[in-house]
Amino acid sequence: MATVELTKENFEQTILDNETVFVDFWAEWCGPCRSFAPTYESASDQHEDIVFAKVNTELEQELAGYFQIRSIPTLMVFRDNVILFSQPGALPGPMLDDLITQVKAVDMEDVHRQIAEHTEHEHDDANA
Repeated sequence: MATVELTKENFEQTILDNETVFVDFWAEWCGPCRSFAPTYESASDQHEDIVFAKVNTELEQELAGYFQIRSIPTLMVFRDNVILFSQPGALPGPMLDDLITQVKAVDMEDVHRQIAEHTEHEHDDANA
């Protein structure tokens, strides 16, 4: 599957409608971004069950600001509407493959339980 361009108009819906979404924040002038692009595109062809998306930070400054993107490329991974990974820097192919394997292996029921517990504790602390 080819990579998908995300804008502020389709970003939220893409995250909500898909179980796993990898998002590459990039810019045309960025050398490391251009170097990472073929690796990212290749991974998108190999993993049909994952949406591989790109956000052009020059055109989508509001999205880049919202996610506090300070360095590009930055790779962010959403699964079940939760950010599991966010890190600047271009990943070599084997590291990207390893990340994909790790993301697929995450027990999302456990993640959602931990988020719920954390939210409960914050709520309890606020009422103390």
